[in-house]
Amino acid sequence: MPLGVIVPLLLLPFLAIFVYAAWHEYRRFRKEGRSTYGLTYDPESNTTFVGTIPDSGDSYDPEDYDPENSGSDAGQDGTPADDTDTNHNEQDNRK
Repeated sequence: MPLGVIVPLLLLPFLAIFVYAAWHEYRRFRKEGRSTYGLTYDPESNTTFVGTIPDSGDSYDPEDYDPENSGSDAGQDGTPADDTDTNHNEQDNRK
């Protein structure tokens, strides 16, 4: 097969996905208007994902973040306070 045929065949799936995503976003824009995207936290599944941030919702502001007051459960010496399981990742609790 000539190279002039192989390259377009390899790029065609990526082009199709890009066109579909652009069309989907254009339809959403016409229906709902302009949106602001950002990192959203889902406490139910303990995951984050990129999604639309509602106008009434608070978005992440790096100026408001204080690493000294992050709400961790560490004791004064930096060790976990009264907790034997230091792995708090609910998705990967293999034992």
